[in-house]
Amino acid sequence: MSEGECTAGDTAATTIKTTQVIKNTDTPSAASRAWLIDLLLLGALWGASFLFMRIGAAEFGALPTAAVRVAIAMLFLLPLLFLRGQWPALRQHWKPALGIGILNSGLPFAFFSFALLTLNSGLAAVINATVPMFGALVAWAWFKDRPDRSRILGLVIGFAGVAMLAGRSAGFHSGADESAARWAIAACLAACICYAFAASLTRKHLTGVPVMATATGSQIGATLALALPAAWLWPAQMPSLKAWLALAAVGTACTGLAYILFFRLIERAGPARALTVTFLVPVFALFYGAVFLGEQITQWMMICAVVIVCGVALSTGLVKLGGRRTAAS
Repeated sequence: MSEGECTAGDTAATTIKTTQVIKNTDTPSAASRAWLIDLLLLGALWGASFLFMRIGAAEFGALPTAAVRVAIAMLFLLPLLFLRGQWPALRQHWKPALGIGILNSGLPFAFFSFALLTLNSGLAAVINATVPMFGALVAWAWFKDRPDRSRILGLVIGFAGVAMLAGRSAGFHSGADESAARWAIAACLAACICYAFAASLTRKHLTGVPVMATATGSQIGATLALALPAAWLWPAQMPSLKAWLALAAVGTACTGLAYILFFRLIERAGPARALTVTFLVPVFALFYGAVFLGEQITQWMMICAVVIVCGVALSTGLVKLGGRRTAAS
């Protein structure tokens, strides 16, 4: 789950699965609004993941950054898996859990780490917000979940926003050439597509499996898949303490802790409200990038971000033409 597991990214994949697992409605208890705190905290954590990955990737490189992130998340989640008594569930379903983890964590984290060598963290987070759109497309093709006109319009608007971003150099590192920028945006979109396919595979193969078993299994699978490539591409010079701390933070807080927080949010507020974290992640990422990395937030980036968010809201069914709201699929 959202860049991501963490990343927002992770959001589309885990939401579809947990909608089937958790017996819950979209109406939380009237006496409690604690879910709002969870929502804000989760958006803050997943927004920070782009900041930490950019810091780590600058010294580790793309694949080692992704490998260290999932390895730390795995070590964080394994004790919790045993404490909650969900090891038998993982042992029973280990093949799909580990395999889906490559699509849901390993590849997306590697793609985003590569992209962040060229893109600013805020811009990568804005593109990551398209994950639910790709999820809707894959569900349409795979499960024949045909979108209505409102959702189709949302897909068109969302992809238009991405095209607008790709058409200008706003949000790219200084000195980045046009070719590198386009490859970076392509890597972000590839990560989003991985999340979308992971969502449908999770829905097909892991429905009913306890969420901690799925989360831990996905990090184990991603770690195993990235171990050898990361070792081969390990930097010749030992990364600095700053880079190590950044990856420790993204592995524990933005991946391991965020998984737990996301599932608690679904229990408290329902899957449709939990999905709205997709809109908060770019806000926090843009803020962190501007404050801690000195990234420039241009007017064009904000316009594109608004266009993409509108497309995501329509394509996922969170907003319908005519002002009616509906639960996300």
